[in-house]
Amino acid sequence: MEDHDTFTVTAGNAEEPETPVSPPLQKCDELAEQKKRYENLNDRYLRLAADFDNYRKRIARDHEAQVQHANERFAVDILEIADNLERALKSDEDHLRTGVEQIHRLLGGILARHGITPIDALKKSFDPEEHEAVAHIPSPDAEGTVVDILSPGYRMHKKVIRYAKVAVSSGHKSNDEETVEKSEE
Repeated sequence: MEDHDTFTVTAGNAEEPETPVSPPLQKCDELAEQKKRYENLNDRYLRLAADFDNYRKRIARDHEAQVQHANERFAVDILEIADNLERALKSDEDHLRTGVEQIHRLLGGILARHGITPIDALKKSFDPEEHEAVAHIPSPDAEGTVVDILSPGYRMHKKVIRYAKVAVSSGHKSNDEETVEKSEE
């Protein structure tokens, strides 16, 4: 007799293989996870954008406050000049020139404290970076030399804030001027 092995499978005793997740369910899970990551990143982006906007506004307010404070300091210094001008106008004519000269020196000191200095132009070579030529006149000075300052120029620190309005030498006197000078002699 032949031995035949028989296998009996009883319900519940055999290990059932894991049923694979169907592809559509797997796609839904991936999609849900991608949506969560998107929402998380979008939330982080919106918070960062709001933080940056708040930072920008705070910097603008701080800058405005600094400018206002600087203007206030300058205004207080200028008020000192206004007070002295008022006193000079109330003084007698003998002391008026002395008072105005003192006010002029005071103004120069205040401007210097705030980094504002006059541009030295007279008898210097014309420099379009500092000067604005408003006249070109004959003179014994070399051509291109500043011979007269009609309005002084100023720098604030190293930046020119107002160009000096100057008359520049053409280098020689005109024939008409030489003729007038000879006839006067």
